[in-house]
Order: sequence, then structure tokens, then C-alpha cells
Amino acid sequence: MALEMRDRCERCETTPLPADAPARICSYECTFCVPCGEAMREICPNCGGELVARPRRRAAA
Repeated sequence: MALEMRDRCERCETTPLPADAPARICSYECTFCVPCGEAMREICPNCGGELVARPRRRAAA
């Protein structure tokens, strides 16, 4: 099962998150940009879980 690589921050909804960009993600795949993750103290507002660095995928060639 692969991660769903969401393309927008769930909090600010304006920051694009391409698969090769840094992002924060919880175990339920809630996804946030780095500034929003830091503002929320790396805690997911949806489930209360820890936000960690999302793995990156290579950009499509």
C-alpha cells in the first residue's frame, strides 16, 4: 500500500506540495506544509498524532 501523496497543505490549503517537496504527515496521511506543521508544534489537529517528515518521491522526468 502506497502513501497518498496529497498535493496541498490541509491547513492553509494554498501551499502546493509536489511529491518531491518537504511536507509533514501523520499516520493517517493528513498532510501539511512545513510552516503549518511547525505552527501546530508537529501535532496533527485531526487525530492528535505526531507529524513527521513525509518521504519524498522523485519528480517525474
